[in-house]
Amino acid sequence: MHVILLLLHPLVFPSHLALIPVISKNSVNPDTIFANNEMSLGDIEIYGFDYDYTLAFYSRHLHTLIFNIARDILIQEHRYPEGLREYEYIPNFVVRGLHYDVQRALLMKIDAFHYIQLGTVYRGLHPVPDKEVIAMYDGCHVPLENMSDFYGKSSHGHTMKQYMDIFSLPEMNLLCSVNDYFMKHNIDYEPVHLYKDVKEAIGDVHVKGIMYRAVEADIENYISYGEQTHAVLKKLYEDGKKMFLITNSPFDFVDRGMNYIVGKDWRDLFDIVIVQADKPGFFNDRRKPFRRVTDKGVLHWDRIHKLEKGKIYKQGNLYEFLRLTGWRGSKVLYFGDHIYSDLADLTLKHGWRTGAIIPELRKEIKIMNTEECVHLMTWLQGLTGLIEHMQVHRDPASQAVVQEWIKEREAMRSQTKDIFNGQFGSLFRTYHNPTYFSRRLSRFADIYMASLSCLLNYDFHHTFFPRRTPLQHESPFWPEQTSRGRDGFHCDTLSKT
Repeated sequence: MHVILLLLHPLVFPSHLALIPVISKNSVNPDTIFANNEMSLGDIEIYGFDYDYTLAFYSRHLHTLIFNIARDILIQEHRYPEGLREYEYIPNFVVRGLHYDVQRALLMKIDAFHYIQLGTVYRGLHPVPDKEVIAMYDGCHVPLENMSDFYGKSSHGHTMKQYMDIFSLPEMNLLCSVNDYFMKHNIDYEPVHLYKDVKEAIGDVHVKGIMYRAVEADIENYISYGEQTHAVLKKLYEDGKKMFLITNSPFDFVDRGMNYIVGKDWRDLFDIVIVQADKPGFFNDRRKPFRRVTDKGVLHWDRIHKLEKGKIYKQGNLYEFLRLTGWRGSKVLYFGDHIYSDLADLTLKHGWRTGAIIPELRKEIKIMNTEECVHLMTWLQGLTGLIEHMQVHRDPASQAVVQEWIKEREAMRSQTKDIFNGQFGSLFRTYHNPTYFSRRLSRFADIYMASLSCLLNYDFHHTFFPRRTPLQHESPFWPEQTSRGRDGFHCDTLSKT
C-alpha cells in the first residue's frame, strides 16, 4: 500500500524505487553464536565460566523474591512507609543496560554516542515529557564526566549508574516504585539517599544470604533451566578441554544448583572451582590470596601452592591464578553474563577470549523474525531513504510531502521501540543507533549468544567470523550495496535493526 501511494506522488520516480528495500524472508536463528571478533574454537584449550545466568538460569520468581525482600528491608530497617507494600515487581517494565541519574531520580536509555532516547526517560513509573528532559539536560546529550565509571557505577563524581547485571532488574523496579510512591503522596525526599538505601537493601539480599537460602530451599521454583548446560560441559570434557569456574556466589549455593542442573558428579568436570571471587576485583587486585574451602565451608589457613582438581577455593586473584596455572592468552575462553565484571578486564588486560551470555537475545530475535517487525523495519528503512533523497526539493509542495514522511517516520520509530518493550524498547538499539550496552558488548565480547547451549550447534574447530558491514564511506564500493542503489538497502541489514 505504501509503495502504491508513493508511485502516485509526483516526487517519486521509478529511479527512486531502489530506495524501497525488498522485504526479507530470511529469519535469524536464535541459537546462533554471533561474532564481534574473529575467533576459532580450534585455538581454545581452556574454557572458563561464571555461574549465575551463565551455567544456571533463573525464573522470574527470583526477581520477584529479590524485589519483595529488598522492599521489606526498606520498610523494616530504613523506616520507609508501610504503603510501599502495595507495590509488586513488574516483570516487563525495565530492560538491562539502562542508566539511572542518581541526583534527578530518572531512569533512561542512552545510546552509544551518549544521547538520551526521548520517550524512554522515567520518573517513578511514568514517562517524563520530552520537553522537560531537553530542558533538564540542555538537549539530549550526557557529558562523559556525568556517565558511569568503567564498571557502570556511580562514583567519583559520576552522576549516572548503569545497570548491566540481570540481577539489577529488581533494583530498577524498586527504585521506580519508591519514587512513584513518594511523588504520588507529595513526599519531599532526597534522591541520593533513596538510591543508596535501595542499593544497600538489594545488597543485603545477596550479602546476608537471604536469596541463597530461599533458592536452595525451593530450587525447582527458581532455577528455570540449566538448559543443556550438562550437555555442553560433557561435550567439552569428552573433547579433552580443561574447564574452570570463577563465580562470586558461595559454594553451598553453587553446589546445590549444579547438583540440580548437572548431577552430583559436577565437580569431576572442572579442573578448578573458585567461589566468592569478588569480581571484578578478582581481575585487578593482586593482594587477596586463595583459601581452600571444605565441603562444609571451613576455611583452611595454609598457603596455596597449587590449584588442585576436586578442591574448592575462595577469593584469590587472577594474577595468582595465571601464575599457578599458566593459562594465559587467547587459548582461554571465558563466558559470563556481565559485560563489565566478567569480560572487560579479561579482554583488555589479559588477552583472554570472551563470550557474553545474553539471555534476552533469544526473545528479541524471535520478535525480529515476526512478519510485523520485518515489514515495519523494511518500510522504516525505505522511508528514511526517501526522505534523505527527496529533501533537496525545496518548493512548498515537495517540502509538505517530506514533512509528512518525517512525521510518519517518527511514529514508526516509536512503534519499533514498543514492539520490543513498551517503556524502553530493544536492549540493543535506540532507534537506529546501537545502545550504550551494545557498544560495550561489541568492545568486550569476542562472541555472544543467548545461552551456552548454542555451543552444541558447532564443532570445536569452528571459526566465528564477524559480519563485515561497510563503514559509511565504504558502502558505494560494496557490490551487494551498489546492486540495491547508492544507499545500499540489503536484506541482511534487517538482522541488525
